[in-house]
Amino acid sequence: MQDERHDTARPRGNWLLRLWWLWLLIAAIAAGAYFYFEHHTETPSAPSPSGKTRGGGADRSLPVTGVAAKSADVAVYINGLGTVTPTNTVTVRARVDGQLMRVLFREGQAVKAGDLLAEIDPRPYQVQLMQAEGQLARDQAQLKNAQLDLERYRALFEQDSVAKQQLDTQAALVRQYEGTIKADMGQIENAKLQLTYARVTAPISGRLGLRQVDTGNIVHASDQNGLVVITQLQPITTIFSIPEDSLPVVMKKLGAGEKLPVDAYDREGKKKLASGVLLTVDNQIDATTGSVKLKAQFQNEDYSLFSNQFVNARMLIDVQRGATVIPSAAIQRGTQGTFVYVVNADKTVAVRPVKIGPSQGDNIAIDTGIAPGEVVVVDGTDKLRNGAKVELITKEARMPQPGNGQPNGRSGKRHGGEKRQQ
Repeated sequence: MQDERHDTARPRGNWLLRLWWLWLLIAAIAAGAYFYFEHHTETPSAPSPSGKTRGGGADRSLPVTGVAAKSADVAVYINGLGTVTPTNTVTVRARVDGQLMRVLFREGQAVKAGDLLAEIDPRPYQVQLMQAEGQLARDQAQLKNAQLDLERYRALFEQDSVAKQQLDTQAALVRQYEGTIKADMGQIENAKLQLTYARVTAPISGRLGLRQVDTGNIVHASDQNGLVVITQLQPITTIFSIPEDSLPVVMKKLGAGEKLPVDAYDREGKKKLASGVLLTVDNQIDATTGSVKLKAQFQNEDYSLFSNQFVNARMLIDVQRGATVIPSAAIQRGTQGTFVYVVNADKTVAVRPVKIGPSQGDNIAIDTGIAPGEVVVVDGTDKLRNGAKVELITKEARMPQPGNGQPNGRSGKRHGGEKRQQ
């Protein structure tokens, strides 16, 4: 019985021993592979701080594009998001009720104040005018007769032929007719006014919108939509917001009587739509956004601005004369702040901390850190380190030359005719 049990346990023990040695072999192979690749694989793309690669220590120049810093005048702008607001907007409504007989305007037409836009049936108001004129003629006749009777009563009263009460009654009757005459004249003027309202004219100069009612419809003075909307687009204004921190310099300029230029750009901020001047500043700061509203006026001679249009407003606040300017692409940002790579005379680069100023287009002003004439790297900075050796390429060298299919006018060579060593 013991021999059978011993024979059964032996194959199981041999199998566990073989599995253990297999794991040891796999671990040894993995450790050897790790050691080999860690100490024998080259990484030529990671230069050391001295400018050398780790694959054998040979110097390798990294191709970069450099641009020399220059001196130029830089405009200082304050940017804001704005909405075009018309100077005046009027909904033209009928002031009397009646049938719309004629529409004399075209949609989108430019009109001047006083231009005839539409006509409402005038016949009911002509009839009212005739009635008021007839009432006036009748009351005038009665007044004249009462005045004649008053003169007779005065003569008889002097002869002591009539009582004083009868004379006073006749005088009161004359005054009553005189009041009636004034009321009749008011009715006539009102009828004339209603007749005038039958001719719908433009209250302001501007551009017409879409027609809201067609000829033949009955219009009322209580209609909310009206006949058409007139928007004054010349001149036109834009309301935009700027941060409250920028308000003191703006108020200082306005207090000195300066006219601050304002340009309106499209939604993408690339195309300039119109140029104008700052009109005024709002009297309070929005506590929610920490911004203040400003209003600028534009002549809008070519109708490039429309009501409620979204624009990017750029207000010129100052001009820095003789500032040091470099391309914005040269600016790098790190934990220590902003810096640039400066190309030295020995074809190495140095990290230079800079203090940036206002930007203008693709360029940016440098307050401190760079002098005019120094070359900064604008392309190829991703692999650079302080002290790395570089091969400088100008932007002009990267542009294809006329009549040559190869870049830089060369065939089969890179950057100055030297082939890259592998």
